[in-house]
Amino acid sequence: MTYDVNSSNFRRRGLTGIGVLVAIGIFAYGAYWLAYSRYFESTDDAYVAGDIVEITSEQAGTVVSLHADNTQAVKRGQPLVELDPSSVAIAEQSAEADLARTVRQVRAQFAKADALTAEIRQREVAVRQAEADLKRRASLAKDGAISGEELAHARDTVASMEAALASTREQLNATRAAVEGTTVATNPEVLAAAANVRNASLGVRRTHISSPVEGLVARRTVQVGQHIAAGEALMAVVPLGDVWVDANFKEVQLQRMRVGQPVEIRSDIYGGSVTYHGRVVGVSAGSGNAFALLPPQNASGNWIKIVQRLPVRIALDPEEVKAHPLRVGLSLDATVDVRDTSGPLIASEVRTGPMPTRPGDGGDPAVEKLIDRIVADNGGATSLAAETPR
Repeated sequence: MTYDVNSSNFRRRGLTGIGVLVAIGIFAYGAYWLAYSRYFESTDDAYVAGDIVEITSEQAGTVVSLHADNTQAVKRGQPLVELDPSSVAIAEQSAEADLARTVRQVRAQFAKADALTAEIRQREVAVRQAEADLKRRASLAKDGAISGEELAHARDTVASMEAALASTREQLNATRAAVEGTTVATNPEVLAAAANVRNASLGVRRTHISSPVEGLVARRTVQVGQHIAAGEALMAVVPLGDVWVDANFKEVQLQRMRVGQPVEIRSDIYGGSVTYHGRVVGVSAGSGNAFALLPPQNASGNWIKIVQRLPVRIALDPEEVKAHPLRVGLSLDATVDVRDTSGPLIASEVRTGPMPTRPGDGGDPAVEKLIDRIVADNGGATSLAAETPR
């Protein structure tokens, strides 16, 4: 058998070259890891999250029209659902009539107080006259000019007059208790009736359901002709311009993660060609298992250590999201630059501003003008006051 020295040397040199290349690759990767790669933490367990604004009805009624459907973009304040306003309109008219009646009743209380004051003065005069008459009769009775029976009748007359005066004073006190310190417009009964008008007017306004935010309609379940109850969910609006990312990092990746660190994100919806730039705004208070409906009981039975993941909230650049919209629930790849560890561990503020309130939550100036007109038309413009008896 002939031994080929040249072939053996060639193989040896080939193996040596491969070993050198492997060593160079390991060295290069080690240098790359030490100088750059170890300062980045990545995960593909990341998803788009956002507010899902439930559209519910605050007023029971029958749906008469729909103005939005699934996947449709809506603006803030845009009409979504219209309810039949017939019953609430009748309730509003009843509340307006009750306000007018209450104003007249309060005016009557003010007038009654004035009448009772005048009656008290009249009875005081009558009491003084009866007392003077009793005094004269008592003098005559000493001389025998009048009988004892006539004197007794005079005493009874004084007692009757005093009792009537006391009764009238109590009636005045009761009437004054209802109106004292107020005007017709500021009387508690009038204010309560005015509040009922506002509430009835609010019921009419609630038959027009509009979008509280700008976004896309989702999960529409309401249909025309359906009778809905107060608080029933009709649809949802997702404000896609204010989405964020929940990236689930392993607990061993969180050692150097801080609020404010920059993040690069790629989404499969654009084939990885679009890169989003964001920043870490907070780390969850616990793992998913800790907040599960049935959290694991690690203190019982055999225990096996399992590396947990914690959601890290990442805020996105609004301009980039506007240029390339995302959808809630999409999967992403997130890479956090952890070189700068000067940021806090716990976030003090996540949102830059509060969520907008529903359009029309404030008072309606037209309703206030209506209330003022009803009060004025029924004599409440002049602020009468009950007089205090002297």
